[in-house]
Amino acid sequence: QLQASGGGLVQAGGSLRLSCATSGRGSGVTTVGWFRQAPGQEREFVASIKWVTGSTLHADSVKGRFAISKDNVKNTMYLQMSSLKPEDTAVYYCAAGTINSPFSGHYRYWGQGTLVTVSS
Repeated sequence: QLQASGGGLVQAGGSLRLSCATSGRGSGVTTVGWFRQAPGQEREFVASIKWVTGSTLHADSVKGRFAISKDNVKNTMYLQMSSLKPEDTAVYYCAAGTINSPFSGHYRYWGQGTLVTVSS
């Protein structure tokens, strides 16, 4: 199971840190990641990280502003978001999959989402 938290309302230019607690790892799971979905838009990739190597991917739209990290002891993944923009407003979902990939189809398990609202 994946439990996302940390969303909220923040002003543009501000920061938030999202957390995703995982209870165990499903079969074949090597990677955890974040996706987001804004109202009326499709879900899009934000960032991902491999549990063992720590290798990361970040979407171009968040590079330099967001950073994904993990704590293997706590089985928790984080997304540190800085320099937030109104266009970052979305429901953020954490997911677990078998490939370190920006494609949602590679992620087998999904959390419930946490809402991030960035005001201008």
